[in-house]
Amino acid sequence: MKILIYDAKSYDIESFNKEVKNHKGIELDYIESDLDIRTASLVDGHEAVCGFVSSDFSAEVIAKLAKKGVKVILLRCAGFNNVDMEAAKANNISVFRVPGYSPEAVAEHAMALALAVNRRIHKAYIKVRENDFSLGGLKGRNLHGKVAGIIGTGKIGAAMARICAGFGMRVIAYDKFPNKDLKFIEYMSLHDVLAQADLISIHCPLTDENYHMINKKTISTMKDGVILVNTSRGELVDTDDLIQGIRAHKFHGVGLDVYEEERNNVFENRSHEILETSITSRLVSFPNVIVTSHQAFFTEEALSAISETTLKNATGFMNGKPLEFNQVK
Repeated sequence: MKILIYDAKSYDIESFNKEVKNHKGIELDYIESDLDIRTASLVDGHEAVCGFVSSDFSAEVIAKLAKKGVKVILLRCAGFNNVDMEAAKANNISVFRVPGYSPEAVAEHAMALALAVNRRIHKAYIKVRENDFSLGGLKGRNLHGKVAGIIGTGKIGAAMARICAGFGMRVIAYDKFPNKDLKFIEYMSLHDVLAQADLISIHCPLTDENYHMINKKTISTMKDGVILVNTSRGELVDTDDLIQGIRAHKFHGVGLDVYEEERNNVFENRSHEILETSITSRLVSFPNVIVTSHQAFFTEEALSAISETTLKNATGFMNGKPLEFNQVK
């Protein structure tokens, strides 16, 4: 099977080249450009394509891939909201994902964002570089003894819950399907979690049901001075409403590894360009906001797990024994 890997960065190529040696019958080609209706034409001679969170798997693109002979879409990520699943089924294309490459990587980044924005590490770093050792504007709050609200307690949310518990926080959570193994968590309604938590960390997939789950109404139920962290999907948060809340001094801090309209920015150096929207510039203009570049997954261990699982998915499909847990249906 020949696989064309889109949006391939140097670290992707290194990781996949190392892992492909363990998978007979798999050949890899790489392209720096991401998948869209134009680059879909480059798939000639490949049975599979591999994309990431910003790849365009719309109905139009999928139809074009099918005409070129593509039989399988391999996502090297957990989310699949960028894939038109109805179009994939209609074109007899199987879709696979990597559901749990490194929960700890994402959870640790979420806590790093919470800590950094709480203690204003980003501001302190800049001040000290300018020989300003004053403490004005740097006051934080203890997390010990506070309430952590986890929205979504799958593998990543569970890892974040354990970290928060380790900090001495009381952990409450909302999930439609509570994790019975997490005995230390108090499950309650989303409203109650948002109302009681001092730190809110989002760890759930994006669905039609939870689109803009953080909005003007739900923000109004939160405590004043709350810390909000999102490492899941940008569309879970209504950015305009979030910005209104920040301007109204609702938040002590906001840490975002994802945000709306990030697609053209993800993993790209756009320092010499004029951005299409002002969302990013508005967010980073606030002293109590940290935005990172969709990097929560980005550890050596996670990259290794991503390449390993992606190629296992390809091998299973090729041999007629797909990994059912990883197949999106």
